[in-house]
Amino acid sequence: MSFETATEKKVIVFQLKDEEFAVSVQQIGSIERIQTITRVPNTAKFVKGVINLRGVVTPIIDLRSRLGIEETDYNESTRIIIVYLEDMEVGLIVDAANDVIDIPTDIIEPAPEVIGVVNQDYIEGVAKLENRLLILLDLRKILTTEEITELKTVEGQ
Repeated sequence: MSFETATEKKVIVFQLKDEEFAVSVQQIGSIERIQTITRVPNTAKFVKGVINLRGVVTPIIDLRSRLGIEETDYNESTRIIIVYLEDMEVGLIVDAANDVIDIPTDIIEPAPEVIGVVNQDYIEGVAKLENRLLILLDLRKILTTEEITELKTVEGQ
């Protein structure tokens, strides 16, 4: 069963600050409540540490920090979105996971030069849907190969 057709892309919509972002459901493992994160020394600032998720040590990244958005305290709506990057699971901390929707592919536009606070390199495109502007993230560009290798080291500890 495919999650995407030629005319629609199924995405998870989540919140960071005042912006709504979207990631293809094909890259999502699960959405978890925030939990205790074990800090790992000598990692990048945006790597918050690891959690033990059903027996799997999973590196956790604060997506606000990674995208250059000021960090905030976690609260009841904070979520960890477990995504698949290459051959590993990584948790992304987001302010809230809003919903799962289908976006018609013909309304997805290339990222404009300036899109709020997020580096254009991380953006796959934008979609205007009714009164919402969704920023589609390219997860493969959120982390470099070197950073993924570093996370695999963290994961193996």
